[in-house]
Amino acid sequence: MTNTPAVSRLFEPARLGSLRLPNRLVMAPLTRNRAAADGVPQPIMAEYYAQRASAGLIIAEAATPNAVGQTYPNIPAIHSAAHVTGWRQVTDAVRAAGGRMFLQLQHGGRIGHPDTSGHTPLAPSPIPFLDTVHTPSGLQAAVVPREMTLDDIHSTVADFATAARNAVDAGFEGVEVHSANGHLLHQFLAQGTNHRTDAYGGTVAGRIRFAVEVVRAVADAIGPDRVGVRISPGVTVNGIQEGDTEDIYRALVDALGDQDLAYLHVVFADPDQPLFQDIRKRWPGTLIANPVLGWGTPLPADGGKHQGERLLAAGADLISLGRAFLANPDLVERLRIDAPLNAVREAHFMYVGGATGYTDYPTLDVS
Repeated sequence: MTNTPAVSRLFEPARLGSLRLPNRLVMAPLTRNRAAADGVPQPIMAEYYAQRASAGLIIAEAATPNAVGQTYPNIPAIHSAAHVTGWRQVTDAVRAAGGRMFLQLQHGGRIGHPDTSGHTPLAPSPIPFLDTVHTPSGLQAAVVPREMTLDDIHSTVADFATAARNAVDAGFEGVEVHSANGHLLHQFLAQGTNHRTDAYGGTVAGRIRFAVEVVRAVADAIGPDRVGVRISPGVTVNGIQEGDTEDIYRALVDALGDQDLAYLHVVFADPDQPLFQDIRKRWPGTLIANPVLGWGTPLPADGGKHQGERLLAAGADLISLGRAFLANPDLVERLRIDAPLNAVREAHFMYVGGATGYTDYPTLDVS
């Protein structure tokens, strides 16, 4: 390789709570379905994440805090001793390779199926996802979820706190609470999925209450400097219709902003979007921005500059990338020297198992 290393803020060190990050590139969480059927991480997952340990921070794929929160087959969990042991192999491998990891905590809510979890999915209201979901026997129509009682809400908050403690026991530096992409916390935020008339529905204050309680419980369990939150303003994935996006996220960001959390992670961030700019002004701490990407190019350019550069200029502190890290275990070095990137193999993205499209992406030949 004869390329000249790039001069960019992406490669500057940064701090995240007590962590020193060697660069500002974050590996975003990507569900890859390589756990055992009971949610225990498998050895191949340790290999996969260790290959990508040059990221400033790895946020490991979503792990469920309880059995009913499972979305798809073979996703990892973090609610048993076996899960902790399995994840410990992963964090040990990444730490040995010089990396740092948070674990994303995700409850799927209505995005689940009894054939997968053994439970009827829970949701803020009994409104089904009007599409199919992956199950062990293939795609099936989603079922009507059971509306969560107050006891369900309180026990789920407690499960998130316990999962956070388990994650720390498993060797993670911290956790990311998933309040995005149409999963349970996002379902509470959105008017289309939350028709409750009690204290957890109706008004903006009611609809953000569950997310705020989960985050506070997790922060109380492991310390706020170990806790991040992921949000996806305006994103309609998994059938979400927020209805009052600007009001919801202004209230949520304000409610979480005085918690001294490690970071806020904004999905599909657009530096030109007024709401992103408003969130940056409101959020007092570290902001991770995940740029809008398509399948065609893992790192779209804008005016000759990587989208991450524009987001840093717009106030983001760290830039998260998912598919680019998937296809390029040595992404940081490739970007640093402006080397070509591997293309993402879309056909092998999920649900295939094994090394194909997972641990077999090539690294640069630097000989």
